[in-house]
Amino acid sequence: MKELFVLFATFFKMGLFTIGGGLAMIPLIQHTVVDKKGWLTEEKMVDCIAVSQSLPGVIAINVATYVGNAKRGFSGALAASFGVILPSFIIIISAVILIGTVGPNHIVEGAFTGIKAASCGLIAYAAYRQGKQVIKGRFGILIAVASFAAVVFFGVFAIWPIIFGGTAGLIFGRAK
Repeated sequence: MKELFVLFATFFKMGLFTIGGGLAMIPLIQHTVVDKKGWLTEEKMVDCIAVSQSLPGVIAINVATYVGNAKRGFSGALAASFGVILPSFIIIISAVILIGTVGPNHIVEGAFTGIKAASCGLIAYAAYRQGKQVIKGRFGILIAVASFAAVVFFGVFAIWPIIFGGTAGLIFGRAK
């Protein structure tokens, strides 16, 4: 029972203090789950993020469910998931009530501009950290750069670089 509370409290704290959505939460989740708590190895965390991104839904909830399940099974998955969801639920309800009473306000708009910029920075950091862990060798760099270019510069839907990368990796692995 204590482990379930620790899972809930850990993910509740992360959900409460991380602004910017699931991708912005990844560095904090990774630091907490791997470095501080030792619940997952770096390798398992990379797998966790890959699985969580491929599933429908919010990545932070998927990661919390994965980690909770790895730590304590179904009850751990529920505790961690509920922990990460509850702060957002409370904050959104409170924000709707507050913003409804404030109306258009330059100070609030300025705060949201700053929050969005900080969130982009956190997402860029998450991409950098993941890239350092996952991209190995010239082949990996080539696939990463080609995928980035395809999506950013040519507007290719994200699933195609994933399929291409997987196929190219299979061919490269067999040829090697």
